[in-house]
Amino acid sequence: MAGRRCSGLSALQVVLIVLLIIMTVVCVSLIVVLVTRKTDTDPGPLGEPYLIGVGRADCTGPPAEIPLMGYANPQQTAAGIHTRLYSRAFIIDDGSRRVVFVTADVGMISQRLRLEVLQVLKEKYGNLYRQDNVVLSGTHTHCGLAGYFQYTLFMITSKGYIKASIEPLVNGIVKSIDIAHSTMKPGRIYRNRGELDESSLNRSPHSYLNNPENERQRYKSNTDKQVLVLKFTDLDGDGIGMISWFAVHAVSMNDTNRMVSSDNMGYASYLLEKDKNPGELPGQGSFVAGFSSSNLGDVTPNIRGPHCVNTGLPCDYLNSSCPVGGTKMCQASGPGEDMFDSTNIIGHNIYMKAKELYANAVEEVTGPIQAAHQWVNMTDVTVKINDTHTVSTCKPALGHSFAAGTTDGGGSLNFTQGAVEGDPFWDGIRDILLGKPSNQTKECHHPKPILFSTGEMNSPLPWHPQIVDVQIITIGSVAVIAVPGEMTTMSGRRLRNVVKEELESVGTFRNTEVVIAGLSNIYTHYITTYEEYQVQRYEGASTIYGPHTLTAYLHKYRELAKAIAQDRVSGLPVGPEPPFFTNNLFSLLAPAAVDRKPENTSFGDVLEQVLPLYRQGDVVSVTFIAGNPRHSGDIRDKTFVTVEIYDNRTETWEVVYNDASWETRFHWLKGSNKQNNATVEWYIPPSAPVGSYRIRHFGHYKELKSLRPIITPYEGSSDVFTVMSSYYS
Repeated sequence: MAGRRCSGLSALQVVLIVLLIIMTVVCVSLIVVLVTRKTDTDPGPLGEPYLIGVGRADCTGPPAEIPLMGYANPQQTAAGIHTRLYSRAFIIDDGSRRVVFVTADVGMISQRLRLEVLQVLKEKYGNLYRQDNVVLSGTHTHCGLAGYFQYTLFMITSKGYIKASIEPLVNGIVKSIDIAHSTMKPGRIYRNRGELDESSLNRSPHSYLNNPENERQRYKSNTDKQVLVLKFTDLDGDGIGMISWFAVHAVSMNDTNRMVSSDNMGYASYLLEKDKNPGELPGQGSFVAGFSSSNLGDVTPNIRGPHCVNTGLPCDYLNSSCPVGGTKMCQASGPGEDMFDSTNIIGHNIYMKAKELYANAVEEVTGPIQAAHQWVNMTDVTVKINDTHTVSTCKPALGHSFAAGTTDGGGSLNFTQGAVEGDPFWDGIRDILLGKPSNQTKECHHPKPILFSTGEMNSPLPWHPQIVDVQIITIGSVAVIAVPGEMTTMSGRRLRNVVKEELESVGTFRNTEVVIAGLSNIYTHYITTYEEYQVQRYEGASTIYGPHTLTAYLHKYRELAKAIAQDRVSGLPVGPEPPFFTNNLFSLLAPAAVDRKPENTSFGDVLEQVLPLYRQGDVVSVTFIAGNPRHSGDIRDKTFVTVEIYDNRTETWEVVYNDASWETRFHWLKGSNKQNNATVEWYIPPSAPVGSYRIRHFGHYKELKSLRPIITPYEGSSDVFTVMSSYYS
């Protein structure tokens, strides 16, 4: 019995030992798999760090009487601030080369603006920052100040060349680069890409459909939905900045708005910087979030599409006009109840997608930095397209459909989109006032019926540029194409494909991410495909160098990409230098008048007082006797408005909002007899703390003393009012 019992125990032990061995092997195998497995979120081995600097600076100009840039509406002059405008700069250095990318809250970068910025940078830094390694890109807000161009067409629609407009832009852009330069430290870059829906719509689908069917079938949509994010961190992995590119017009704020505004792209920056710089006022804090434009030429944020606002019926599909009221009545609308709500919705969508991509960005960008740049005479580019045929660009000209505007802002006259024939009435007026287009220019631009032959108009200065920047910078596997205008969706796709193909042709680049930075370095209106040009909607009529404009750009950017791939950028010809005009610049903006006030009052006195009690979600409004904001001079890093809460513990007032805040609106009202008012609105957020508040207004007024103008600062304050969560609290 004892022997059998001992034998049974031995068998059990054997079984247990075998099971233990099997379990041990399985566990070890699982541990090995878990340790060695490379998941989608595993960043892998780290590469050599870059030197990275980020900077942001206010570039807001005087928000009064100066035209806003974008809609070319002479009645749309500045009269207050919705949100402030900022320049955001990013410097990346690999130890031997460095590049600068700037995205600024501005309609577009003009040649004059770029040349003035480069001039100041050279004075400060010598040859460190140059035309080849500095990219300046505009977000394309249509609610920034105009007046920073040197070509006649733009000066006519902007009241000329206005120093008060261009100086804050130059100083703000340079300051953002200064800050980035002074904060450079070792860090890493990660990239991520996703898609954003319900935030963009093609506003010229008829033109898009003229592209080859087999080409269109390669894409899911007639707009580019992709969002590209570059995430910048220090060596500890803490975020220091981000750049995001998304193709959509910054026209959520329409042409009835008269407040300076950064629109949807600027609001996306505002939200992400608010996230990353908790407790800071707008424009403050070390984290910099740049949202950049891309190939947005035919892309609108007004996703409800166009309708005749006087009837509610759809517009004519081909020419975007209405039976009564023409193109002016055909207007596209955004997803919100009004333009502010639409700006909020689109901007929030862009912010949320970028925030998500930023949080999940783990693919590190490594490798050398390159920069290639040329100046090109775009009026005289010839490209061989096959063994027997060449095509050429033209002297600049604008077609009849240019005057029709778009569904985001139609023209006031009887022009329509899609015009392939001229109008004898308007052509006759043009011939008398400006002269006839030459037969050569008409033939070169065919089928565009020319309204303004700007390349043949040179008084008092050329009406359009001839010399244009083409530029590519590469940061490891990321290539940024700086495009001097507004490329349509398909134009941008063709350009990205050409550059990617050329960069990867010799094995130097792999898995390259190519992105377009629109509205960069100089403004040349639109760039459509050859096929879209034939339809002659607004975008085609505004493709100023003729039907082969895109072909010329593809050729030029291919040459830049090839030089980068083969590491022979230094052998590229610089090209003809652009002009920097010093004579014949003109300004049509009259000096700001002296300010007057009602008898027995002072500037800053309250005309319409606040109520004693508000609740969260209400709007507080107060109106002050005000001076002209133009008298405040350089308003960068200042404010016309503060909303302040009383701190009972310290018995002091604390600023919680200013005129850069989304929650405030500063309206300047030009009154009769030179008596001006300023109305400040505060949209109380649901999260506002309960407490005692006041609203203050700051400004300057001008008066004459002994026939000499004297400018004096003033300030005013509302009564103290209470914010409660409920009237019954």
